[in-house]
Amino acid sequence: MEIASKYNPAEVEDKWYKYWLDNGFFKSKPDDREPYTIVIPPPNVTGVLHMGHMLNNTIQDILVRRARMMGKNACWVPGTDHASIATEAKVVNKLAQEGIKKTDLSREDFLKHAWEWTDKHGGIILEQLKKLGASCDWDRTAFTMDDVRSESVIDVFIDLYNKGLIYRGVRMVNWDPKALTALSDEEVVYKEVHSKLYYLRYMIEGGEGKYIVVATTRPETILGDTAVCVNPNDPRFEFLKGKKVLVPIINRAVPIIMDDYVDMEFGTGCLKVTPAHDVNDYMLGEKYNLQTIDIFNDNGTLNQHGEMYAGMDRFDVREKIEKDLLAAGLMEKVEDYDNKVGYSERTDVPIEPKLSMQWFLKMTDLAKPALDAVMNDDIKLHPAKFKNTYRHWMENVKDWCISRQLWWGHRIPAYFLPEGGYVVASTVEEALKLAQEKTGNQSLTAEDLRQDSDCLDTWFSSWLWPMSVFGNVMDKNNEELNYYYPTNDLVTGPDILFFWVARMIIAGYEYKGDMPFRNVYLTGIVRDKLGRKMSKSLGNSPDPITLMEQYGADGVRMGLMMAAPAGNDVLFDDSLCEQGRNFNNKIWNAFRLVKGWTVDETIEQPEASATAIRWFQMQLAKTIAEVDDSFSKYRLSEAMMAVYKLFWDEFSSWYLELVKPGYQQPIDKQTYNATLGFFDDLLKLLHPFMPFITEELWQATNNRNDGESIMMQQMPQLAQVDNNFLGAFEIVKEIIAGVRSVRLQKNIPNKDSLTLEIVGEHDDSFNAVITKMCNLTQITRVAEKTAGAGSFLVRTTEYAVPLGSLLNVEEELAKLNEELVYLQGFRESVLKKLSNESFVGKAPAKVIEMERKKLADAESKINSLQESIAALK
Repeated sequence: MEIASKYNPAEVEDKWYKYWLDNGFFKSKPDDREPYTIVIPPPNVTGVLHMGHMLNNTIQDILVRRARMMGKNACWVPGTDHASIATEAKVVNKLAQEGIKKTDLSREDFLKHAWEWTDKHGGIILEQLKKLGASCDWDRTAFTMDDVRSESVIDVFIDLYNKGLIYRGVRMVNWDPKALTALSDEEVVYKEVHSKLYYLRYMIEGGEGKYIVVATTRPETILGDTAVCVNPNDPRFEFLKGKKVLVPIINRAVPIIMDDYVDMEFGTGCLKVTPAHDVNDYMLGEKYNLQTIDIFNDNGTLNQHGEMYAGMDRFDVREKIEKDLLAAGLMEKVEDYDNKVGYSERTDVPIEPKLSMQWFLKMTDLAKPALDAVMNDDIKLHPAKFKNTYRHWMENVKDWCISRQLWWGHRIPAYFLPEGGYVVASTVEEALKLAQEKTGNQSLTAEDLRQDSDCLDTWFSSWLWPMSVFGNVMDKNNEELNYYYPTNDLVTGPDILFFWVARMIIAGYEYKGDMPFRNVYLTGIVRDKLGRKMSKSLGNSPDPITLMEQYGADGVRMGLMMAAPAGNDVLFDDSLCEQGRNFNNKIWNAFRLVKGWTVDETIEQPEASATAIRWFQMQLAKTIAEVDDSFSKYRLSEAMMAVYKLFWDEFSSWYLELVKPGYQQPIDKQTYNATLGFFDDLLKLLHPFMPFITEELWQATNNRNDGESIMMQQMPQLAQVDNNFLGAFEIVKEIIAGVRSVRLQKNIPNKDSLTLEIVGEHDDSFNAVITKMCNLTQITRVAEKTAGAGSFLVRTTEYAVPLGSLLNVEEELAKLNEELVYLQGFRESVLKKLSNESFVGKAPAKVIEMERKKLADAESKINSLQESIAALK
């Protein structure tokens, strides 16, 4: 196989990915091997690849490729999420550009547009993942709204409803006025905003001009006020008992209620109560049987209860009502105020708390096994610091609002009856039977039933993902599910730890009686080198496809992993990819060097080569143990860096130099075979991290391309390590570095051979290695080194290189004298300091001690220089 002079990722990557697909290396079917399963966190069906996906999927690919090479039946299931809110918003925008309103379409017509959009844009991201080298079983690609997944979603809804865990009721929900749907608490992001605090005058009914002051950040909501609350223990407001106040502007009389819910120290001590638009006010309204007035339309404009402001947007009303209150003399004052406001995670608009009829799932009992599993480490979070966040969420879990006022999604399988009430069934035919049984009316027809128009929260399908990707969740005889479940590792971001991870764990215990995965690897956020979160608006998020074209997929994968310890944010810089590309080139050039050697089967193996082979075998074994340990702790970056250092520092810088034959000389067969064997092992260790270049070179090393792949080979196995031998070799490295340093200092070319003198203890068994690496003619033990020799200490042994005729005496004397003059000047400056009584009297003891050490070091070097000068004269 011809090896090009330069590594070209563009030529290599497409070729091998096609080869892997053509040969079915990514496919998995149940057999007698131990399964290793990962399910992809399904990206939005209409999404495109970003750096977060790159990191997440690189980690998954590393884990699955390694498992495959450990002899496991590796199965990585890909797929996409229908993403109700995000996708419906994109379809609505597209239609708007064509002059079509969603409200002008029937549900069926709108869904045709949505499916067209999905068919056109869906799957782009999965195709992009192939460029990264993702070794998913693409035949298993799932979609949260395909027939198989949809069947499980509906069956689970019905099951939970029949168990009494799903109910329908009017509750205070988070309302997104842009997406026109309810949101769960987890879909609300709280932001610190600069707003105003308005102090309003509520006139006391019949109080002859007297008033109380109420503070609010949302003056537009006074139109929905149905009470004002004060603390019964607050002496300031005893006189208000049994009285009413008038809501400003509209002069509607509302009662004063007294409840110790009100904090007497906060604000004015008076609280306006708007039960339809605040969750705490709603609870007070229930307690005191207050009227509930909803002033908002679904789109955030005011309805008829907004009186003179009806039809205006909520924020326009805020501006107008401020002016009107001032004009009416009902504004006490306005202050700047910083507070937290809830925003919709999807549409980034402020949410409105709103009373709404919704479907809910009772979570308290369901959550307990999922909480225990993580707290007991049955399921391990990596890093474990996220356990506290998880526990806090799960101990304070609220009922899950699972309905969304959208058309794109799984339609809720509830059918309303003509006389009121409803039945829950997977088809209209089943619903009709239940309806006839429930009402006793056999003349009911399917046309008499009306299916709920809401759809289910997207997470209600993705919480079943580790089960539903293998078929129907409710099927007890599902062989694939029974084989692959529980999966092994989940790789995701901590931002969806509750959204998705916790809910998958809940569903797993409810429907399989077991965890959905054993380990959760939580990645950090990919940030730029300044620490800013990557975003389109900042323009600091590189296009992953462009990066891969520039640096190669292996280079980008490696660049990401260099900066990606679990749970910590990734400070990404293109220079990391450049480092990854440089490593690719290093591997390529090392391979070309080895393949360029001529082999002579008649020559004996040099002693230096035999020692080098023994040393590298142990170095390799030691690294394999480190890598295994790092993987067991999910320290993937550390595992990769261990192999990187083994190849760059030990194999390239030391081993290849040790066994390299002389210029235009052949290498012995034994050493050559061992070197190819090491290269093969290194490629296997590197393969999970850098799949493309390792496949290319493995095929070339083994002269393969016959339907085999490096990914189907076994990982190198652990072997015995003699730490004493490795320790002794580190001393040898220091000796070699010392001789090279002398060459550098004395400007002696590498081609000039040297003699090495040893004064003290030394292990002669490595002399062949030292001789080769330092170009020595002789190693001798002496009682005293040759005068004028360049010397250095390794541990307690002195090594010396006699310079003799190799040295230009005049040049060397000039250099030594220049250094001597500098050191003598330095010594004088230190002596001056130490003879200054003022300095010695005031300076801390540590500073005095440091100056004395400087003086001693300078005097020692001066003595040594003077000896060297004397020896040369």
